[in-house]
Amino acid sequence: MSVRLFVGNLPYQATEDDVRKHFSTVGEPMRVAIPMDRETGRPRGFAFVEFAEPAQAQEAIRQLNGQPFMGRSLAVNEARAREDRGPSSPRPPMGSRPSPGGPPRGAPGGGDGAAAGRGFGTPSRRARGGAGGKREREERRPSGPIPVKFTGRVYDVDGVDEADEPLTDFDDFATSLPNEGDEPDEEQE
Repeated sequence: MSVRLFVGNLPYQATEDDVRKHFSTVGEPMRVAIPMDRETGRPRGFAFVEFAEPAQAQEAIRQLNGQPFMGRSLAVNEARAREDRGPSSPRPPMGSRPSPGGPPRGAPGGGDGAAAGRGFGTPSRRARGGAGGKREREERRPSGPIPVKFTGRVYDVDGVDEADEPLTDFDDFATSLPNEGDEPDEEQE
C-alpha cells in the first residue's frame, strides 16, 4: 500500500526532478507532484511525494522534516485525505480574513484605526452614525447622470473655411489713439 507525503515550504523554483532527487536519498519515490496555481501558472509552494512502502515514507518524514532544501527548511508529513481536513470551501471574503496587522475590523479590542485611537483608517459604522443597511447604501448613490464638464476648447470641423475671414475690429483702449472728433479729458491737459 502506497503512502503519500505532503511537502510544505517548498521553494518556488524547485522542480519535480529536484524534489525527486532530494527524496531518493531515502528511497525511490513512485510519484512526485507539484501543484500549480490556476491563475498565475506558478508553483504553489508545496508538493506531494508518494512512496510504495510505508517504511520508506516514515523514514523520509524522520530524515527530511525540518531539513534545508534549496535555502528553505521543508515541512514533511503524511498527507491527509480531504475528508480529514474538513470541508473545502472558497476563500473567505477580504474583510473577514484576519489581517497581518492585528484582529479583523469590528473585533473587540480592535481593528478600526480611528475607533482604536490610532488616528487612521475608516471609522466604524457606529462612529459614522449609521447601521450600514440598505438605506445608507442608497443615500451614497448618485442622484442622476453625472454632468459633463467641458474643460477645453471645442473645435468644429465645419468652421474651418470661416477662419480665412478677417477678424472684426475691436476697440483696444490701451494702444488706440483718440479719434479726431473726441475731446480730450480735462484732467489730462
